[in-house]
Amino acid sequence: MIDGTPDPNLHVYDTPAVAAHYAALNYLTPCEELLFKSFLRSGMSILDLGVGGGRTTPFLASIARRYVGVDYAAEMVAICRQKFPDLEFHAMNAAELLTFSDKSFDAVVMAFNGMDYVIPDEHRFSCLREIGRVLSNDGILIFSSHNPRAVLVRPSWNQERLKQMAKRLTSLLPALRRPMLSMLIVMRAMVAFGQAIVKTGVRAASRVGARAFWSGEGYMYDSAHGGLETHCAAPENVEKELGRFGFRMVRALGDDYPRTSCRYATEWYYYVFTKAQAARGNPTCA
Repeated sequence: MIDGTPDPNLHVYDTPAVAAHYAALNYLTPCEELLFKSFLRSGMSILDLGVGGGRTTPFLASIARRYVGVDYAAEMVAICRQKFPDLEFHAMNAAELLTFSDKSFDAVVMAFNGMDYVIPDEHRFSCLREIGRVLSNDGILIFSSHNPRAVLVRPSWNQERLKQMAKRLTSLLPALRRPMLSMLIVMRAMVAFGQAIVKTGVRAASRVGARAFWSGEGYMYDSAHGGLETHCAAPENVEKELGRFGFRMVRALGDDYPRTSCRYATEWYYYVFTKAQAARGNPTCA
């Protein structure tokens, strides 16, 4: 709670079951891996905001001169301290980073759309001011945010799983493996397209009528973990808002990377901003 305003989602994230869910995650997405390796340098002092169960901790801590993880859910922080007893973790709200001095970090990372759960708007603004305060002058901010215009669900399937299935089904007749795989791909593609059409209809029904879809910024309901109030913003709105706090966009990349991003299909974008005031050239959005 900040300034007497209760957080509508804290009771969800601070439950043992939800904390255990995030503690079990141990990967980086291809998008995260690309951006972390491209913009974070060995020897940086890194602040990991909304650290959750420590999903990003192994990679970030491995390259950092100093690594600090922060989450407002005490249950999450307790799990991180248990998993990584030699690292530094704090239970605090991202809108009030009072423990840290000015310009004490070279990079701030806020993965898994953590910025979207610093609500209401005034708290998100305080968070951005605090990030600007604790970042060095040439510091890097990497975070992700939901795209309110993501209404299209693209069909997808696991190609490797189909290959393994074809191999099992033709173990006695290897010559039939290729035609079997082709048949499985056609069947799975038909199912995937049907599922995508249904999911697109459901998503469009809930989002197209919302103000956030048309304005590019606002709040939406996320059904995850029983329901979460979620802020969302399109890339142009994110760039405009961060610009008000002295940040310049360097890169925006869809979390569906390496697939090509689409403004109506990409569920969320990762952003790289620098604290530098002077902007030269146009930011890249891919």
